[in-house]
Amino acid sequence: MKRVSLLKPLKTTVMGLALGGMLAGPSVGFAETLNEALTAAYNHSGLIQQNRALLRAADEDVAIAAAALRPIINWSIAAGREFGKATTRSVLDGSYNTRYNTSDTVSAGLSFEWLLFDGGVQAKLRDVQKQVVLATRQDLILAEQQILGSAVSAYLSVSQDEQIVAIRENNVALIKEELRAAQDRFEVGEITRTDVALAEARLAAAQAALAAAEGQLTASREEYRAVVGHYPKGLVRPATVPAGITQLVDMEDVAMRTHPQMRKLQHQVAAADLTVVAAKRAKVPRLGLSADYGFNDTLDSPLKSKGGSVALGISSTLYRGGEIPARLRQAIARRDAARAQLIPTRDILRQNVASAYASLRVAQLAKRASEDQIKAAQIAFEGLREEAKLGARTTLDVLNAEQELLNARAGLIQAVTQEYLAAYGILSAAGQLTAKRLGLPVPEYDPAAQPKQSPSIPGLDELLTKLGQKPQ
Repeated sequence: MKRVSLLKPLKTTVMGLALGGMLAGPSVGFAETLNEALTAAYNHSGLIQQNRALLRAADEDVAIAAAALRPIINWSIAAGREFGKATTRSVLDGSYNTRYNTSDTVSAGLSFEWLLFDGGVQAKLRDVQKQVVLATRQDLILAEQQILGSAVSAYLSVSQDEQIVAIRENNVALIKEELRAAQDRFEVGEITRTDVALAEARLAAAQAALAAAEGQLTASREEYRAVVGHYPKGLVRPATVPAGITQLVDMEDVAMRTHPQMRKLQHQVAAADLTVVAAKRAKVPRLGLSADYGFNDTLDSPLKSKGGSVALGISSTLYRGGEIPARLRQAIARRDAARAQLIPTRDILRQNVASAYASLRVAQLAKRASEDQIKAAQIAFEGLREEAKLGARTTLDVLNAEQELLNARAGLIQAVTQEYLAAYGILSAAGQLTAKRLGLPVPEYDPAAQPKQSPSIPGLDELLTKLGQKPQ
C-alpha cells in the first residue's frame, strides 16, 4: 500500500482514507480530530524547539554586533612582589657586600574606549545580523510546515489503513459466504469441484491481502506515534477540506508574497546588499575616543603614583595585501548569487502550487467517477449473485464481480484522501500550512520574549537519562 506523504515536494499524491471512515461518523469512545492531532504533533516535536533555540542564538548575534557601537570599559587590579639580590665591592677596602631587596606593589586601572565614527560600517554589520535573524525566523516557519505536513500524512495514513483493513475483512467474510454456497451447490451436483477450488483460491488470496493490510496499519500507527507523540485513537475524518483556498493565480501570488522560503531568501538578499555597503566603506577613517586612569602604590615605601589620559584618535587602512578589494568582490559575488536564487525559487513555488491544484482537480473528478462506479458495481454484483443461484452464472463470475466492487471502493478511498491531501498541499505550497493559519490552540512563539532559561522539551530528560547523560 502506498504511503501518504507531505514531506516530498508537493508533487506527490497518495492513497487515502478508507470508505468506511469517509461515510461513517466518529467511533464510539475517544475520538481524535485532525486538528487535535496537528496540535499534539506541534507540541510534541523537538524540531520546533531546536529551531527556536537556533533563533535565540541568532538574536544574540545582533546584540554582539551592536556592542561594537557602544563604549567599552575595562578594569584591572594587580598585586605583586619584586625581589632581588645585589653584590657590590667597596672601593675603600675591596670587600664585597650582598644586599637583598623586596618590594610589594599594588596597582589598579580603568580604561575606556568608544568608536565614534567609522563610516557606518559597524552599523551595517549590525543590520546584516538583523536580516539573518529575520531569515532564521522563516526557517522556524518552514520547520512548522514540515511538522504539520508530517502530521497530516500520518493521520491520513492511519485513517486509510484502518478502512482498508475493514474492507479486507468484509471481503474475506463475503468470500467465505460464497465458498459455503459453492460447497452446498457442489454437494447437490449443480457445479463442479473446479468452482469450489476457485472460491478457495480467492479466499486464500483475500486472507493474504488482509494480513498485508494489517501489517501496513501497524506500521502507520508507529509512524503516527513518532510524529504526533501517541498512538491514534478513533480518528475522525475532516468535515471539509481546509477553507481559504482560492483560485490558482491568487494562491500563486500568495506563495510569492508569504511563503517562508521566499521570505527567507529576501532577507538573505537584504543581508548581502548591506554586506556590500560595509565592504565598500572598509577604508573609511575610524574616529575613536579612549581614556584611562590608574594608580600604583609601593606598600613598603612612600613611593606612589596615579594619573590618567584622554585621547581622540583617527586611523585608516591604506594597504592590506589586497584583502580589502578581495572582500568587496566576494561580497558582490555573494549578493549576485542570492539575487539570482530568487528566480528558481519563484519557479519552484509556482510549480508546487500548480501541481497541488492539478492533484486536487484529479481527485475531485476521480471521486465522482468512483462513486458512480460503486453504484454500478454493486448492482452488477447483486445481480450476478442471484443469477448464480439460478445456475445462469458461475462462481467465477460472482467472485470477479465482487473483486470489481472491492476495487471501486478502494478507488473511492484513494480519491477522497487525495482530495484532502491536495488541499493541504496547496496550503503548504503557498506557505499557509501553519498553526496560526489553521487556528490550532498552541502558544504563539514571540521572538521578542527571551526566556530566562531554556524551555523544557517533553521526553528529553528521560531520553538523556537513558543515554547516560545528566539532564540540565
